[in-house]
Amino acid sequence: MNNFIKTGILEYSEINSQEEPSLLKELNRETHLKVLNPRMLSGSFQGRLISLISKLINPKKVLEIGTYTGYSALCIYEGLDEKGVIHTIDKNEELVDIQKKYFTKTGDVEKFIQHTGTALDIIPKINETFDFIFLDADKENYINYFNCIIDKLNKNGVILADNVLWSGKVIDKNQQDETTKILRKFNDIVNNDCRVETILLPIRDGISIIRKI
Repeated sequence: MNNFIKTGILEYSEINSQEEPSLLKELNRETHLKVLNPRMLSGSFQGRLISLISKLINPKKVLEIGTYTGYSALCIYEGLDEKGVIHTIDKNEELVDIQKKYFTKTGDVEKFIQHTGTALDIIPKINETFDFIFLDADKENYINYFNCIIDKLNKNGVILADNVLWSGKVIDKNQQDETTKILRKFNDIVNNDCRVETILLPIRDGISIIRKI
């Protein structure tokens, strides 16, 4: 996975940013030891960005599409309203136990509502609107996810969409695989949707901050 910032600058930025909390360090280690594809884990630097945005929003209702082992959900939890809840969705049943283990370690496991299955089937069944949505699932469905969640996002609500630079493939005209083409189209659709304003940050693999107007 590419970082689009020079290594030295990135290292300096990480040194001068808040340190990863101990619970997330523990989850990071366990994920790398026990789970396939640990590169899917949100990094500590990106995690601090997610945490800070959550603290600024102080969301009451959160939707996470693509939970993996729960790292990003725990980052969002740091800024969650005291009466807030986080709906998490992941299709991999094998990850439910490790998610639950670390959600329980917060002492607030009841704030995490876990859903397992296909997100496009589950989202319409969740009778909520959301202040904060984190999108980090299969990239081939990013446009479908956006269309599914935009009416469930409250005014001034925020979507964070991860991996939107796709290792830099989105700017390489020689890259014409289906996933890359969909991400290009997703980025264009979001940037030209009058219902939202967005900024695409070249952090890690690219993350878009999308605010509903």
